[in-house]
Amino acid sequence: MNNIKKSVLLLAVFLFGAARLGAQKTDQYDGIYVMSFNIRYDTGQRKDGTNSWEFRWKSAVNMINTLKPDVIGLQELTPLQIPALKEYCEKYRLKGVGREDGKKKGEQTALMYNPSAVSLLKWGTFWLSETPDTPGPGWDAQCFRTATWGLFKSRKSGRRFLMVNTHLDHKGVKAREEGLRLICRKIDELNKDHLPVVLTGDFNMLPADPAFAVLEGTDLTDVRVAAERSDSEGSFHAWGKTSKVIDYIFAKGFGPVPMFRTVTEKYPDEAGEMHFVSDHFPIVSCLIF
Repeated sequence: MNNIKKSVLLLAVFLFGAARLGAQKTDQYDGIYVMSFNIRYDTGQRKDGTNSWEFRWKSAVNMINTLKPDVIGLQELTPLQIPALKEYCEKYRLKGVGREDGKKKGEQTALMYNPSAVSLLKWGTFWLSETPDTPGPGWDAQCFRTATWGLFKSRKSGRRFLMVNTHLDHKGVKAREEGLRLICRKIDELNKDHLPVVLTGDFNMLPADPAFAVLEGTDLTDVRVAAERSDSEGSFHAWGKTSKVIDYIFAKGFGPVPMFRTVTEKYPDEAGEMHFVSDHFPIVSCLIF
């Protein structure tokens, strides 16, 4: 078998296996398939060389279309990246605003969802600051930081749930703690019907960070720890150079969590070469009502 045929065969086997993994998600459960994905911002300046968006966008699209999550919390999404997601992830819808102006300027903590799996009833964005309704940085944060929330309804079960997606600051220690505290308050305000809650995001904190004490008493559980099948892979890898757990899916109000997985596989780019989808690995979990 020549090298070209061998490569094609290996790619087909990989995609078949990945598709089966995606198909198994919640088909046998009354639940939702959730992903958190820091997509790695790109402004068109080729800052990441061959890892820039123009070279890996197809890999990211292939990953989403292969695993088929019902809902995705995206971090670092920029206006440059949105067209590819809208055009090539045809089954999905996207909701978010730019953190700089509340419209299109700057990164988004967007929600991406499959409307055939869930319907979006209501959504919004707030800023992680002392003035959450106005764009601006909070506390000691270096950047404007946001959280985007959505009230969803499962088409399969009719059950509703609240999802919040965020990206905590990478420099401000107080900003991370106070931002997380604000998110917990907002969840209480938005969730008057005591629905199940999903919190996704890049927290820029290791699991032992003392700021996680803010979650005590909220019933929000790290599904990486709670899942029946899980792993301990790092989610931030810096293009294969390191391994740190800083991305999370927290949940409350759901039943047993059958699985959590860090998606460490590369996916084919436009040329068919296997490529990192980001400098973060996506993380996925099945949450059962």
